[in-house]
Amino acid sequence: MNVPTKIAHTLPPLLLHARFPLSGVPRNGFVRIPEQSRRLESKMARSLDKCEGKLDVVREATEPHAPEAVEALKSGKVIAVPTDTLYGFACDACSAEAVNRIYEIKGRKHTSPLAICVGDVSDIERFAVTNHLPHGLLDSLLPGPVTVILRRGESSILDKSLNPGLDSIGVRVPDCNFIRVIARGAGSALALTSANLSGQPSSVCIKDFENLWEHCAYVYDGGVLPSGRAGSTIVDLTKLGSYKILRPGSAEEETVAILQRHSLIEEKSEA
Repeated sequence: MNVPTKIAHTLPPLLLHARFPLSGVPRNGFVRIPEQSRRLESKMARSLDKCEGKLDVVREATEPHAPEAVEALKSGKVIAVPTDTLYGFACDACSAEAVNRIYEIKGRKHTSPLAICVGDVSDIERFAVTNHLPHGLLDSLLPGPVTVILRRGESSILDKSLNPGLDSIGVRVPDCNFIRVIARGAGSALALTSANLSGQPSSVCIKDFENLWEHCAYVYDGGVLPSGRAGSTIVDLTKLGSYKILRPGSAEEETVAILQRHSLIEEKSEA
């Protein structure tokens, strides 16, 4: 056994002249790494790659990132975005393929309709009938945490493949600058639904739906949303002179006050 001089002075003579191999070390000096350790190392590397892949789709929900979001939407992709209530999945409402992709991601039945999101209140008339509503009503409700249900009408430019068989559509103009900038840039309505598996709790931060990031072109992080998990207040405005609250949501009291201020009468649910 060859030992450096400095170390040799510190070792007992018997050990210096030993001819036996060191325990656990083969004669060629290489230690064999067990197969189990190699498998563990490989598994850790794959997990790290997967983690890095997930983080690669995450962006800040800021205006400089809006152009890439618009391009993704125009390419038929699905993105995840914050709104003024919950995180949502969004795609081009006029792309049947993209809309189907949202249903697949959520595991949602096609009989459950999707709402649309537009950039400004003035855009709503392109997609739904609004001329029966009191002047200024929509501008009082929106932008805000409210989904208004309106008739689509014959003049709607929405594709017939969106919510087939329904003559009404839920419309949102969230009080959230990022998604409104995207909707304006897309030049179309966005199909919008909560970012979660169907039947599971809604998401108020991107970690809540981390298991679904891989299905999105981009995930835009707007931090933890403060409104809780109630979602938007849904109000049916399809009938002249009346309204019906379909879901209380996060802004029922304020919404009802606005509706009544515009002389709308609540439509009572049938017993």
